[in-house]
Amino acid sequence: MTEPERKRVLIADDDDDIRALICIAAKRAGVEIAASVDNGRDALAAVQKGGVDLAVLDISMPGLNGVEVADSIRSHESTRRTLILMVSASVQLLTDHGVVADRSDGFIIKPFSPRELSARIREMLELEGSA
Repeated sequence: MTEPERKRVLIADDDDDIRALICIAAKRAGVEIAASVDNGRDALAAVQKGGVDLAVLDISMPGLNGVEVADSIRSHESTRRTLILMVSASVQLLTDHGVVADRSDGFIIKPFSPRELSARIREMLELEGSA
């Protein structure tokens, strides 16, 4: 019997420490890191290559911000089913005016605990158990 294919996650945040923390949380969730990048253009390129189940996007990034990346993901047939989890230190950016509501499948506010993020990733990807 073959193992089920592991879910693949893209991590995009311009802060090296936050990106590393998100990677730790994703690995705890039992997923494969498809790519870990520090800007929106590389994030979008990674999703467009295919095989990304969930994109964890910081809202404030150079090149393209997380909202622009999410808009592009949603506008292409080949990527529109990719789940999107937005990350920001600004509660206001995440909740006001539907900035994130119409563009993502969820959000998490910095600072977050790796355990909380890991649980959110598992929940979004419908994975069982804890790591």
